[in-house]
Amino acid sequence: MKPEYSADCPEYLKDYLMNLKLIRNRADRTEEAYYIDIRTFLRYLKIKHKDVSSDDDFSKITIADVPFKYIENVSLYDAYEYLNYLKDIRKNDTATRARKSSALKQFFLYLHAKAKLLDKNPLDDLELPKIKNKLPKYLSLDESLQLLKNIDSKNKERDFCMITLFLNCGMRLSELVGLNLNDYSKENRTLRLFGKGSKERIVYLNDACIDALNSYLSVRPTNSRDPEAIFLSQAKKRIDKRRVQQIVEEMLKRAGLNNLGITTHKLRHTAATLMYQHGGVDPLILKEVLGHKSIATTEIYTHLSSENLKKAADASPLANNKAAPKSQKNNE
Repeated sequence: MKPEYSADCPEYLKDYLMNLKLIRNRADRTEEAYYIDIRTFLRYLKIKHKDVSSDDDFSKITIADVPFKYIENVSLYDAYEYLNYLKDIRKNDTATRARKSSALKQFFLYLHAKAKLLDKNPLDDLELPKIKNKLPKYLSLDESLQLLKNIDSKNKERDFCMITLFLNCGMRLSELVGLNLNDYSKENRTLRLFGKGSKERIVYLNDACIDALNSYLSVRPTNSRDPEAIFLSQAKKRIDKRRVQQIVEEMLKRAGLNNLGITTHKLRHTAATLMYQHGGVDPLILKEVLGHKSIATTEIYTHLSSENLKKAADASPLANNKAAPKSQKNNE
């Protein structure tokens, strides 16, 4: 855990996060995400118990002093009040509320079933907010080519390579920035990625990815402050996630595609959708490429485009059947 998080963390939460990391082998970023979500709840408890004013800056409310008795007295009704607070006061959307309530359920499950600090789990029956199934946003094939053609910057080879990998491999942002030189096998034409939960997988590279990588590596600074990292910042350190997001935003703007709501994660959607729609990749294979645990997660990428739906309608054997002639009115 980051030192700034550890400094503001009650012992019972530290124990839970340690369990996540050491026993359940969750990645550092997952541990931090759980900390942040549960911190929100503990800050809410301090407001509820009037330890701080509701007018105080929420982001500056410390949690290290939240007594465990507040946790012991939490009821199912309290949890629903908290969800209502997230919606009405914090203005969290449904997906965020669902994630935060899921983190809370896991936390209370640990306190009851593993740590044995609670005689019963008051959140056993907590229902998570329902998230509407939405088709993922993605770039079309033509838009993807348009993006690639318009990449230009002081670090053109690097930026072109990163976006090429996003569009061809469907990797996550964290996977891209975490790439090291020894993860790339030029001989085997592969990249080793570390996904959620530090799960390792191998992705095979097509000619476009190989060319982009080799082109970038030929100009990559050799006197970097992070010699293992593939992608470096202007300061010659491992590039961070926010800088990659900014680069993608800049290149989308150059390509005239900045009004489509596309992000680095939407480039992952794009890769998966193009593999399925244009490459005919089987969903089970796509699942392995993307590093999903469940095929159900992969199936969101197998949506049909409007063009697919139009072709399906036109393929009907009744598509050319004309309307019956109008009947003649009997004037008698």
